[in-house]
Amino acid sequence: MDALRSTELELAGFLARHSRVLVLTGAGLSTASGIPGYRDKDGVRRGRTPIQGPEFRRNEAIRRRYWARSMVGWPTMSRAEPNAGHRAIAELEASGHLHSVITQNVDGLHQRAGSKRLIELHGNLHHVICLECHARYSRAGLQPQLERDNPELANVLAQPLPDGDAAIEPDALHDFHAPACTACGGVLMPDVVFFGDNVPAARTAQALAEMEAADALLVVGSSLMVFSGYRFCRMAAAAGKPIAAINAGKTRADDLLSLKLELPAQEVLPRLVDLLSVPAA
Repeated sequence: MDALRSTELELAGFLARHSRVLVLTGAGLSTASGIPGYRDKDGVRRGRTPIQGPEFRRNEAIRRRYWARSMVGWPTMSRAEPNAGHRAIAELEASGHLHSVITQNVDGLHQRAGSKRLIELHGNLHHVICLECHARYSRAGLQPQLERDNPELANVLAQPLPDGDAAIEPDALHDFHAPACTACGGVLMPDVVFFGDNVPAARTAQALAEMEAADALLVVGSSLMVFSGYRFCRMAAAAGKPIAAINAGKTRADDLLSLKLELPAQEVLPRLVDLLSVPAA
């Protein structure tokens, strides 16, 4: 038996032995859906530092830059479909081999794949909220307005970047028309946790309660370089709960892991479904 098959059998046994496995997923799960990740295999961030939440809220120029790049990058995000890894997680949850899912991703692909016990730790990019009156909008519904108000960018092609961003620096950004709330004229912001912001307290409490109730943790597609994800590994280790990982590269918690497969999640997870004889969800 080769080493890979042996490790996959170990991971299947890990899931079979524990009745309340919590899954923590990251950007590496969605790269096979065409959504770029933030980091390389060594956990080093690619490209420039993302826009910070406090900057977005206080600086109109930053908001125009965000929405211009989002307008060009949105088609990549909107066309993304759940991959075999997302579907396998939903099947394993439906069969009882996984108890719940916490995702650091904002792409909404877990929901579309059928996951039910799901916490979107950093929110969902498909939703937009007014910072003044808290009216909610569909991000897809804003795209025609953005294209109508900014025709010079409507057909621009650019390299996709993580979370619906795109590698453009518009020459005439001061002429870009960012969307505003139709109810009150207020500032619109994606309903996600920007860098520099905190996860909402109620959501944090819910996620920590899931970790406390779990008897094991499985990390999928995350380098865990962001503390909001790494903290779950620290909690599990402190409580003596075993941690396994599927990640094509290093993680911040490598020294805490009892089992690790350094392979793409969309390859490993469907094989776990087969090993555990899970019926289709």
